[in-house]
Amino acid sequence: MAPSFLIVGATGNTGRGVVETLSKRLETTQAWSGYRLLALTRSSKNPAAQQLAKLPRVEVVEQNWVEITADWLREHEVARAFIASHNQPNQFAEESTFHVAALRAGVKYVVRISTTAANVHPDYPAYYPRTHWAIEAMLSSPEFNKLQWTSLQPNVFSSFYLSSAAGLIKTFRENGKQEVLRLIASEDAPVGIVDADEVGIIAASLLLQEDPTAHNHAKYVLNGPEDITGKQIVKMVEEHIGESVKNVSYKDVSFIDQMAAGTQESKNVILSIKYAPETAWEGKCTASTTSKEILELAAPKRTPADVLRSLLET
Repeated sequence: MAPSFLIVGATGNTGRGVVETLSKRLETTQAWSGYRLLALTRSSKNPAAQQLAKLPRVEVVEQNWVEITADWLREHEVARAFIASHNQPNQFAEESTFHVAALRAGVKYVVRISTTAANVHPDYPAYYPRTHWAIEAMLSSPEFNKLQWTSLQPNVFSSFYLSSAAGLIKTFRENGKQEVLRLIASEDAPVGIVDADEVGIIAASLLLQEDPTAHNHAKYVLNGPEDITGKQIVKMVEEHIGESVKNVSYKDVSFIDQMAAGTQESKNVILSIKYAPETAWEGKCTASTTSKEILELAAPKRTPADVLRSLLET
């Protein structure tokens, strides 16, 4: 075997960008000449996993990450790891177990995905930002001194924020009819939404630092290159369909009611997600809040218009 980078969530929103970027850069970086890339997936038959398997140095490994132990990490000689956890109510139990295993196995550096920086507080009304706060607090404790880590706090992903706009445009192109345009965005608050692939590029750039000490214990705020308001999303839609949008529902979080209705978790906990966009509506999540270290590493470039065009091609 050889030392490895472990990518947890390799076929997910951010994980693909991590794997692709690491694969490309490892080919030209002498410092990592003997390293492997372990791309974790629950099914190697997944089309996304099969695409990753074609990349240089990538080994697709079938493994449920929540079952990873310190022995598993030692066996696979994991030196550095990326993790993009789920955000279910049991996230703390499962992600913290991974970090404890990494600490015990002697993993040197972990880059993890957090959530919107303005929300990561112990008293935030939505449950999952509190989970991220708790994990970051745990990693900051003296007991974890031997494990270096960086937490990326990306704003809402562009594809999620613009999915309803893309859906309306596609439906209109098919039958000439408009649905209600339901936007999480408020009408006027600017938000620096960020492309998930570019978050992956930044994570890979951190993992490739020969000495990550400068980024140890860092919590970096990560937004896209420009802000967008709900009103501007409506304008983009109108440009694509060639007529005015007839019915817009701003600050629409009705999909969370559907999530709560179908969950086996506490409905009160799931419904708390409705509070997550409030900081964006208050203007606290603009592109200007991006950490300067992110701009120096790999400044995001994909605009909302770029992402909407790509959504319309899929």
